[in-house]
Amino acid sequence: MIEAVGLTKRYGAKTAVYNLSFQVRPGFVTGFLGPNGSGKSTTMRMILGLDQPTAGRVTVGGHPFRQLPNAPRQVGALLDAKAVHGGRTARNHLLSLAQLSGIPASRVDEVLGVVGLQDVARKRSNGFSLGMGQRLGIAAALLGDPQVLLFDEPVNGLDPEGILWVRNLMKQLASEGRTVFVSSHLMSEMAVTADHLIVIGRGQLLADMNVKDFISANSADFARVRIPATGPGEREKLTAALTGAGGQVMSEPDGALRVTGLPLPRISDLAHEAGVRVWELSPHQASLEEAYMRLTQGAVDYRSTADALAGFQQPGGPAGPIVPEVPQQGWYAPPPPGQAPDAAQQPARNPYAQPPSAAGQNPAAGQKRTAPPVPSEEAR
Repeated sequence: MIEAVGLTKRYGAKTAVYNLSFQVRPGFVTGFLGPNGSGKSTTMRMILGLDQPTAGRVTVGGHPFRQLPNAPRQVGALLDAKAVHGGRTARNHLLSLAQLSGIPASRVDEVLGVVGLQDVARKRSNGFSLGMGQRLGIAAALLGDPQVLLFDEPVNGLDPEGILWVRNLMKQLASEGRTVFVSSHLMSEMAVTADHLIVIGRGQLLADMNVKDFISANSADFARVRIPATGPGEREKLTAALTGAGGQVMSEPDGALRVTGLPLPRISDLAHEAGVRVWELSPHQASLEEAYMRLTQGAVDYRSTADALAGFQQPGGPAGPIVPEVPQQGWYAPPPPGQAPDAAQQPARNPYAQPPSAAGQNPAAGQKRTAPPVPSEEAR
């Protein structure tokens, strides 16, 4: 288990993490969320003993990381997939880590197989793609078969198959009773991977709860109601019945009604009592992304502004799609659909060449063309 108590980290005048307390329990995938600059990476570095807290403490299994005997066998981490000597092969990189921790070489081949790099084990890592580098970093984290694992953006650069593999791997590790702590900005992936969430903003704790409770606490659930548009006054009749029972009714762009404050069975009963037919009555729950955005909207440091050059146009009018010019005389134009082309009308020439200038093909062919005058130094 990972436990942080009053964790604070300052860099000069900047406070990256302030009075942060949480627990990461075994048997669950715990997502670690927060905007850029919120202190997630700093927190993970303090967990791993790479940065010393200014105040507070953080322990792994009841001990600071630096006091753990043979820490790589107890804690595995992926913080930076690029932290690899580019001249080493994948196998030699893992083998050097294994030798430092007393891990047998046979384990190296095992984890290479787990992450799918067995066929490129003897290739140098500087030729790896971003996704292959991520797989190598995950292999290094798994090398000591640890009970505690930390991953910072583990699916970065992976293809859909690789993302699914990482998702299943996280769940499998947690099902084995391990502590799995995953930092990610992909809300859609966290929604299907994480069991519990720890959310921070500007270095402070914003939420510490399971995914379902987090969504419910940071979103407004509503019912979507659709009725036939044939009956006059039906919409007003239903709206009056719902508002009279304490509900709030809003119209949606497609004509449906958004109802809050009333459960679905009550809405159905009220519609029946009012004599209004209902075509659709469905619940709507916000996504993890919607709930996250609502919670963290006041803790975002880096916001985009309107592009000052948006709609910028060159002089002479608005820019538009490039439309081919009408072919000049002597250029071949394709026939209408269904009409066979006349081979005699198709000049045997490069269609990308300049328009023909021979006499008889262009009315101006017999005229001598002159180059535009070179401007004088004064005109320049």
